[in-house]
Amino acid sequence: MKTHRLFPLLAALIVSLLTSGTSHAQKAPRQTAKPRPDLVKVHYGDHERQVLDFWKAKSDKPTPLVVFIHGGGFRAGSKEGIPASLFALLDKGISLMAINYRFSPGVTFPAHYMDSARSIQYARHHAKEWNIDPTRIGATGGSAGAGTSLWIGFHDDMADPKNADPVLRESTRLSCMAVSGAQTSYDPFVIKEWVGEAAANHPALEGFYGLKRDQYETPAAREMFKKAAPITYLTKDDPPVYAFYNEPRGPVPPDAKPGTGIHHINFGLKLKEQMDRLGIECTIRHADEKASYAQEANEFFIKHLLGTK
Repeated sequence: MKTHRLFPLLAALIVSLLTSGTSHAQKAPRQTAKPRPDLVKVHYGDHERQVLDFWKAKSDKPTPLVVFIHGGGFRAGSKEGIPASLFALLDKGISLMAINYRFSPGVTFPAHYMDSARSIQYARHHAKEWNIDPTRIGATGGSAGAGTSLWIGFHDDMADPKNADPVLRESTRLSCMAVSGAQTSYDPFVIKEWVGEAAANHPALEGFYGLKRDQYETPAAREMFKKAAPITYLTKDDPPVYAFYNEPRGPVPPDAKPGTGIHHINFGLKLKEQMDRLGIECTIRHADEKASYAQEANEFFIKHLLGTK
């Protein structure tokens, strides 16, 4: 009797083990993790959010670097949002860095930009130690991270050779930028003209500037809006850009929810008009063209940081 009772128990155990193994195998692809950074939460500044992660490409020679700057309206987001697709660049010999920066309303323009610029200077300061080539650095990100990448890329070099802080003596210049959903201006008056009222009323803009909407008309505010716009700094010696958009084309309805249109392709088309006049490479793509941002952005970085396709 006892022997017969063992057979069902044994059978159940075998089924359980087999099922457990199958379940684990099925879940494995979903559990595929991004590679662990070689350096984790390295402070490039004193604030708790001024931290970065770094992945070193295997190479006997100094490698290019791509810096991921996250989006989130300058008030949310994290370096952990680095796209998995970027890690294919490691196999091509391009190192990666992902950063956090301080948020609104705790800080206002230009603090978000300056944090991100400092992280690039910090990487250059450690170029030898990290085996990166300080002359080949690109930036990427979506939305606020995209706009920040463009602002740094177009801005004159902010290196201060006589600064007591050796990090701030380093260059902030970039070799190229590949971005998604980029705003090329954060001037609400320009946004209204290019895209529409709803986009100009995005709630993140007040926190970004530290202003209420009824203060937008002041001369000081208008000057700040100009300084915060990446396109303001565009000159013929600036680096090439790849920009991808997936928000619907066409006019944004005037009664749309505030913020609608903030990732509109018109931002990119206005940028391309000016870059074309200056003779700088600028590729603007939209999801309705069956374009793959992940693939094309990587190809763009490989082309401009490695000189190959």
